[in-house]
Amino acid sequence: MAYANYAFEYQKQAVNTASPVGLIVMLYDGALRFMEAGKAAMKTGDLYNQNNNLQRAQKIVLHLMGTLDMEKGGIVSANLMTLYNYVLDQLVQANVNDQTEPIDRAMHTFSELRSGWSQLDQQGRRDQVELIAA
Repeated sequence: MAYANYAFEYQKQAVNTASPVGLIVMLYDGALRFMEAGKAAMKTGDLYNQNNNLQRAQKIVLHLMGTLDMEKGGIVSANLMTLYNYVLDQLVQANVNDQTEPIDRAMHTFSELRSGWSQLDQQGRRDQVELIAA
């Protein structure tokens, strides 16, 4: 099996064993990776990869927006929707105007959100370990 196949299998296993919150963290990681790649392509004038990567980041943001339960989530879901709309707008503006600053703002917002979700994921794992150990 080639290295790419091993990497794919590892990634597939990571997704299959992740907690729901862990999956959200993975989505944030992917979006941030695509934002960074889009920004790098923008700096080199590679319009194809700029557009491709920024659109991939936008698709992840749209997916996250689609997973929000506005009824059960209440104010938290409403606040997340507002932040996701902001990030989406920044990514579109960056791509249309070939400006890195909106990507930086989007990345900052997503990094902060990712940090919060990651803390929730770690807390959930600690709670699970405590339940098992008890």
